[in-house]
Amino acid sequence: MSLNLYDTSTRTVRDFVPVEPGRVSMYLCGATVQAPPHIGHIRSGLNFDVLRRWLTRLGYDVTFCRNVTDLDDKIIRVSAEEGVPWFVVAERNQRAFTWAYDQLGCLPPTVEPRAMGHVPEMVELMRRLIDKGHAYAAGGDVYFDVVSYADRYGKLSNQKLENMRAAGDTDTDSLKRDPRDFALWKGAKPGEPTWPTPWGRGRPGWHLECSAMATKYLGGTFDIHGGGVDLIFPHHENEIAQSQAAGDGFARYWLHNGMLKLGGEKMSKSLGNSLLIPDMLRKVRAVELRYYLVAAHYRSEMDYSEEALLEAAAGYRRIEGFVTRAAEVIHDVDAVAPLPEAFADAMSDDLNVPQALAVIHEVVREGNVALAQGNKEQVARLLAETQNMLDVLGLDPRSEQWRGTGDSGLREVVDALVAVALEQRQAARARKDYAAADAIREQLAAAGVVVEDTPQGPRWELAR
Repeated sequence: MSLNLYDTSTRTVRDFVPVEPGRVSMYLCGATVQAPPHIGHIRSGLNFDVLRRWLTRLGYDVTFCRNVTDLDDKIIRVSAEEGVPWFVVAERNQRAFTWAYDQLGCLPPTVEPRAMGHVPEMVELMRRLIDKGHAYAAGGDVYFDVVSYADRYGKLSNQKLENMRAAGDTDTDSLKRDPRDFALWKGAKPGEPTWPTPWGRGRPGWHLECSAMATKYLGGTFDIHGGGVDLIFPHHENEIAQSQAAGDGFARYWLHNGMLKLGGEKMSKSLGNSLLIPDMLRKVRAVELRYYLVAAHYRSEMDYSEEALLEAAAGYRRIEGFVTRAAEVIHDVDAVAPLPEAFADAMSDDLNVPQALAVIHEVVREGNVALAQGNKEQVARLLAETQNMLDVLGLDPRSEQWRGTGDSGLREVVDALVAVALEQRQAARARKDYAAADAIREQLAAAGVVVEDTPQGPRWELAR
């Protein structure tokens, strides 16, 4: 099946053809760990988790590299404000990101390099650039000379060099040949961590880090580079410039996810509009939050509202309800049932998850009809199709990830207690004491347990 992806660098939807047949190399700009993650951060990780899952389903062996930026100006500022070393800030927030990715069902990356563990690779990249005349040392800093790359600089972001403003990434612009030159290396400053280089002690610039890590783990030319649209310029533009100027082919496809906003503004800690993951998981279950964040097309801009979140959670529960009821009837699900063609077409059309979810909901509607009619053969087929589609999106409620979602054993305790109450209710009905049976049902409802009588016996779920 042909996979088509929107490539930011050409601004077209292109057939995906990997560098090496049967294998995909993918790099995602991950977290800058100056603070714990909000849902805007995690949306990017989820979007590319879905892409990775679909590539795997198509038969590719995927190497997925998601980096961690564990030192930058913001981390240094937080470190100074709190009076703790920079690595304490980085480690604390890195753990928060890992927890959030795990909670929302992201598969672990093949490799997750930290920037400060790759300074030797950065020094070597700077050496190559200086030798080729694309970078220069000045006063302890090292800068990329954008004029030396003028014929290609700005292609990703569709800008012309003459219209670009100063890089604004250092307070030493007087050392630059051109104010648009960007820092590869920042000379040592009091109170900042530093590493030795042939051009003096200091620390790396942000853009240099990703080029060094991507090529170390994926090679000089690799398949996909991803990140948020806010990274197109200057970060990704500068990655391309320094990598290709050094002689690497770098990424062949550039994919960018849209921003998640609140009230029309980009989520940021400085604006006070961050929706942190622990806070969100008090509103909905982790699987429901995942559904909400992947339901929109990855390139679309989302504007968060609690109403939309709860609507999405209800939509997921409709799917989950069918899977749960069908699994009570069908005990041997055919896990290798083929994916519906309409679902596969949607996923291969630039990862059109909204259309793919529409297919899932249609199959669920057919499944509920089959359940009502008692057509077990039809139920079995539709259940298998539904679970296979949900697995691609990381949303199968019967998967190990989501079984008893996040209750840390509480679900098992509730199961046992509700089972006792339902046995008492059934005993009351058997002796025709319907008032007692109704009272038990009402007490369960007051506790947030909704009981549904089915041909297979009573089943229950927690009210939302």
